[in-house]
Amino acid sequence: MDVSRGLENLPVTVWPRLEEPPEFQYSPDHVTAEGCGPNPSEVSFPGCSCQSASCLLSTCSCLPYGENYKNSCINYEGSKLEYAKPVFECNTMCQCGESCQNRVIQRGLQFRLEVFKTADKGWGLRTLDFVPRGRFVCEYAGEILDFREARRRVQQQSSSDSNYIIAIREYSCDGQVMETFVDPTYTGNVGRFLNHSCEPNLIMVPVRIDSMVPKLALFADRDICAAEELSYDYSGRHRNYSPDLQRDQEKLQGEELGKKPCHCGAKSCTGFLPYDGTLFYEQDTPRCLRETL
Repeated sequence: MDVSRGLENLPVTVWPRLEEPPEFQYSPDHVTAEGCGPNPSEVSFPGCSCQSASCLLSTCSCLPYGENYKNSCINYEGSKLEYAKPVFECNTMCQCGESCQNRVIQRGLQFRLEVFKTADKGWGLRTLDFVPRGRFVCEYAGEILDFREARRRVQQQSSSDSNYIIAIREYSCDGQVMETFVDPTYTGNVGRFLNHSCEPNLIMVPVRIDSMVPKLALFADRDICAAEELSYDYSGRHRNYSPDLQRDQEKLQGEELGKKPCHCGAKSCTGFLPYDGTLFYEQDTPRCLRETL
């Protein structure tokens, strides 16, 4: 069985073979929920005028913040894969070739992935291939929502329902905040099967190609072995907090709020899934949030 129904470069298999994950409409790209704003497939960025097969930093208008990739890996410094600067890939209006090194996310899956049944976390996602550090693994694609619709959908959920909605909050140097809400519950891609981990092996980076609606790209934060489960931090705080102090605080808050337990098994596990009261709090019922800061 191919979960992607042939819509990806590579088939996404399922294990056990005789079981099927919950039904949903597969889409490798974002789609706009009815009445919820910008069309993510609309091309609104001008293209570069580079005539070479691959763009150069010194001349390409799509690289104002420096090179994004090197040998298909996202650029990183030192021992940490942390990416704070905006990422813009060359788009359909660009004059450069399809082999341009600034085209990575748009090429789709490059590693074989498998949806599988975990012991205590429901369905999960693992790689069947070795994935080098810095390589693109998959997107987190789904319906693009506005704040009102995201809040409405979450407040309709019961405490036992799974929540797939992710809130991306990007902060600019002048204090402006850009919010993007993505929900792959009904329409989405393979990224919807990724589980949370307090020590994840993936890191999420917003990448823009044709418009200001970001692709939510997941890159390997370290070398990942074949058959290893893939995960990311739903809160986006991986590497950004003091682990001991934050863990103790979140355990206490989790017990007080009745948050959903985390089963990631990491040494630094907070014990509970991330939570944000601004979007997911209704009366006395806590809601879990997938949020990248």
